[in-house]
Amino acid sequence: MVGGYTNKGSGVSLPPNSYTYSDTGIFLDDDGTWYILTSADHNTVQINRINSDGTIGDRVNYLAAGAYEAPGLIKVGGVYFLIVSGKTGWRSNPNKMFYATSITGEWTGPADVAPQAENTYNSQNTFELTIKGSQTTTYIYMGDSWDSQGGPDSNYIWLPMNINSASKTLTLQYYPQWKVDVNTGVVSTPSLTRRYEAEHAILSGRAGVASCADCLTKRAVHKIDDDSPVVFRNVTGAGGKQWVQFHYTVSDPKAGEAHVLVNDGDVPMNISSMNSRAGYHKTVPVELDLKEGSVNTITFGAVGGQDYEIMLEGIEVVEDEL
Repeated sequence: MVGGYTNKGSGVSLPPNSYTYSDTGIFLDDDGTWYILTSADHNTVQINRINSDGTIGDRVNYLAAGAYEAPGLIKVGGVYFLIVSGKTGWRSNPNKMFYATSITGEWTGPADVAPQAENTYNSQNTFELTIKGSQTTTYIYMGDSWDSQGGPDSNYIWLPMNINSASKTLTLQYYPQWKVDVNTGVVSTPSLTRRYEAEHAILSGRAGVASCADCLTKRAVHKIDDDSPVVFRNVTGAGGKQWVQFHYTVSDPKAGEAHVLVNDGDVPMNISSMNSRAGYHKTVPVELDLKEGSVNTITFGAVGGQDYEIMLEGIEVVEDEL
């Protein structure tokens, strides 16, 4: 791996005209041809063939439809779907999709891959994975979920995609928790959960029940802080590590921190230390150590500035394996 390399073939400028480029992607077509995808500082996404000897070949296509980067390409039913991100630094944005009916064809688009308000579920495209299973073929979006500085708190968002080559549509299917069987290609989500509503929990201090239009019961608990927690008693556990989904929203994920205390624990645990996307999604799964039986107590609290507001809908204990 170290040293001993020699140049082979003539040099190819990626992109041309001495522009710099970033966010390199790669794609393997059905005929065994590899392609390299690049995005340039002059807002051109470029696709070059990779020759059989590993050298970079000619440009076969490009997209010059705006300020896009982070290209990824996937082929379904003879249609090429190109996913790109806007250029917004470390901040997420609504990623877009373009399609073409051949690798050299004209691109049509853009179209959103997820609801715009979700900003691609706080991620940026990086790769599209195809799993050809014995029962079905599953297409997976792999996105980078950057923190504000592109630092060590950055993570990943992987989601199944619903792709229809006839209607030429591609949308991400968001699940808080899911898995794929790499042998069958089948995607599954938790099917057995036990739910506990926050409005029925023990409230103290300023915490109180308020209306919530998007909540299951149309009610949630707000004004939660360190002195005004929500306490769920008699929570049923299987004994050992178990997934618990917290359903809540925050006014600003950067303005405060939600935390949880389980049973006789001494120190509350920041939810973001167990799930780095806490506060960015409405359902946050974390793995907790629960006792067997309906003997568990889960305390939900928060710390933050005056503008930090949490609306807690409830929790769900996952009872089947995931």
